[in-house]
Amino acid sequence: MMTISVRLNNEDTELFEKYAETHNMSLSDLIRNAVLEKIEDEYDLKCYETAMEEYKKNPVTYTHGEVIKMLELN
Repeated sequence: MMTISVRLNNEDTELFEKYAETHNMSLSDLIRNAVLEKIEDEYDLKCYETAMEEYKKNPVTYTHGEVIKMLELN
């Protein structure tokens, strides 16, 4: 396990502590969750951009029903 220090001004410290308390979590959990969420958001955005590039090259779509038939799930 690694320890990381974060420098915050008094207003930010108070805001973070109140938010964590309101959501019944530790300050450490709050910061860890926020960073993980940021990473996930950026990853999701990159996946979306990649998918859109592929779609623009071959703009074919299928309905839900077509997919069920293609996968023989009926």
